[in-house]
Amino acid sequence: MAGLSDEVEHLLRRAGFGVGPQERLDFRGLSYEQAVDRLVDYEAIPDDVDSRMQDPACLKIVPGGTFNEAGVLVDGPFDPNRNLVDAMERWVFRMVHSRRPLQEKMTLFWHNHFATGRSKIIETFSFPGALRAFAAKQSEDPDGARGQIEMFRDMALTDFSALLLEVARDPAMVAWLDGNTNIVGKPQENFIRELMELFTIGPESFQESDVYAGARVFTGWNLMPIIPGSFDVHYRGFKYYPEYHDTGFKTFSFPIYPDGTATIPAREPVSGEQDGVELLRALADHPATGAFLARKIYACFVDEGSPPDPALIAYLASVYRSTNRSMREVMRALFRSQVFRSPRTHWTRYSWPAEYVVRAIKEVGWVGMGANEVVFSMAGMGQSLFDPPSVGGWRTGRAWFSTTTTLARMNFAMALCWSQSEALAQALVDHAGTPEGFVTHALERLTFKPLDAAQRALLVAYVEADGPWSGSGDQIRAKAAGLIRLTLGLGEYQMI
Repeated sequence: MAGLSDEVEHLLRRAGFGVGPQERLDFRGLSYEQAVDRLVDYEAIPDDVDSRMQDPACLKIVPGGTFNEAGVLVDGPFDPNRNLVDAMERWVFRMVHSRRPLQEKMTLFWHNHFATGRSKIIETFSFPGALRAFAAKQSEDPDGARGQIEMFRDMALTDFSALLLEVARDPAMVAWLDGNTNIVGKPQENFIRELMELFTIGPESFQESDVYAGARVFTGWNLMPIIPGSFDVHYRGFKYYPEYHDTGFKTFSFPIYPDGTATIPAREPVSGEQDGVELLRALADHPATGAFLARKIYACFVDEGSPPDPALIAYLASVYRSTNRSMREVMRALFRSQVFRSPRTHWTRYSWPAEYVVRAIKEVGWVGMGANEVVFSMAGMGQSLFDPPSVGGWRTGRAWFSTTTTLARMNFAMALCWSQSEALAQALVDHAGTPEGFVTHALERLTFKPLDAAQRALLVAYVEADGPWSGSGDQIRAKAAGLIRLTLGLGEYQMI
């Protein structure tokens, strides 16, 4: 894309959601190192994306009906704290329009890493409460509640130990892994098992006895109504109940304290919550955690289809330890690494549905494309926001592609390009002298793995299919959207 180096484009695809008009302005003239710092140190940039829902330049204009401030066709007020579709639309809007793309990308990464699905949460909360457990924004919520996605967003690049503590106290996570049934005498093992196996040290670094001891640690970490006895406020927040806590000592196969002690001492019930705080800190500091997180990050941001580079994993783990678990510095180190920057890693990762649709919107345009259409299209591609299929998250890589999900991508491409057909035709009207030139300029809007001569010839043949090319307005209107749609459907466009 004009004005940006191949390296910076690669960075924006992996650390964000592609290159749109705003990214072209924000990153123009920056060196690669400066681009990395701008992405990672995003707090210097105002977090004004939600207010931009009322910016005419960002509106999705849908013919007919009633519109909320995001330009989305709705039956009532826009309420992402209580309306599931509104909540998903807001997140998609942020992915498209945020000037802090790494914040949204890390939010999606943590949503998959600490996978929590709404289908299970609805069984514990009433539906509005279940949604608030995910999407409540403190500045909007009458009770000051903060949902899980908002928590990930606020803490996207924080100290991992602090994030881990927030996750353990997160109402959606407590409900998802049955922490609300974990009481003294009947320890519930779901949370501690996934905490060690999937969230921190990995399956090779703990023993079965650690699962039982850890379940006892988290007895009493439970839920409560924000307004006890209320029939109107259904969302329940976290609460530690001393009377439900197992006060005995708990011994682990790995150190809990810096001096090497592996036993959490017996405590009075009132101070028993400290057991969990100390175990979470021990897991965050465990020698295996930095490498475990580095491998997850490598799969998401570099290559999920091949074994990670051992030297890079060791380096990222050392950065994790030396910076007191700073995810900001881990990500900075990753993006600056030669492995990440190498041309060999360009176009090697299959795009997630969210990445595919947001990148396409950024590159093709959005006027006339409602966010509600986008979230339903993503679900058809296999990624329904707020609902990973299991605690292990989504199956990524080639697993994103089946006959059904690939067709969903093609249908989305058709709907998007049809909605942008007039704008695409106008953009190409001065570049239609020859079929080859028309194709070349059309493809310059998009970023994708380079096509070979045979593939480009097929696209030229599509332009010429209905007779001699004159570059008339009718021909341009007839072919512009179709040409872009065909390109969005190519295998090369599925890669980032």
